Amino acid sequence: MMTTRTIRVTILDDHQSIIDGYMYRLTSVPGFDVVATLSYGEQLEPTLAAHASDVLLLDINVPTSAGNPNPYPILHDIPNLLQKYPDLSILVISMYAERSLIRAVMEVGASGYVLKDDQATIRDLGNAVQSVASGGIYFSQKASQLLLSQKNSTGNGQLSARQLEALSLCAAYPDWTSAELAQKMSVSNSTVRNLLSGAYLRLGVHNRAGAIAKARQLGLITPDPPLQAG
Repeated sequence: MMTTRTIRVTILDDHQSIIDGYMYRLTSVPGFDVVATLSYGEQLEPTLAAHASDVLLLDINVPTSAGNPNPYPILHDIPNLLQKYPDLSILVISMYAERSLIRAVMEVGASGYVLKDDQATIRDLGNAVQSVASGGIYFSQKASQLLLSQKNSTGNGQLSARQLEALSLCAAYPDWTSAELAQKMSVSNSTVRNLLSGAYLRLGVHNRAGAIAKARQLGLITPDPPLQAG
């Protein structure tokens, strides 16, 4: 594998063993520099501000913060990060094999999606990172098969990208008011209300909790984290 420049990589994952594995794969070949690693979604912006990065390896199911175990709002964060860092390429590496979620992540600007159990891709992680760093799109074999498969298409009630972003934020911050959501999305309170009410209608539910549950059931937003064994 040939590289013409050092590719600076930041890794977000809440399992140190996985971070260590990615670092081993990337540092065992020339041309890569892991400049930062982090475990919480709310660390993303300050970390990228402090460490210039070409590629972000992004797990979609990490806690929002140390005090907030809900998955961070990836469908909101990806477009915001790309607006702030237009030269950044984002490669999602996830255990979640939901066709609708893969499509939603790509539609908001990710450059690729790799399933963690696609061992061939993980072993050759440098190739995937180099592909997206050079402006390409990369899917691991199983992710590609899911996108091409029609039998897994459950439909999303024709929700817009902005509605999915709002639901992603609601799932990450379940106690936030409409005003707080509006501030985070840089829109008016009425716009948030309209986005959510339209999502409720299309999903056939009546409130935020129902919409979040239905969206997770359909694989449109990040699922609940698995229960940890005590």
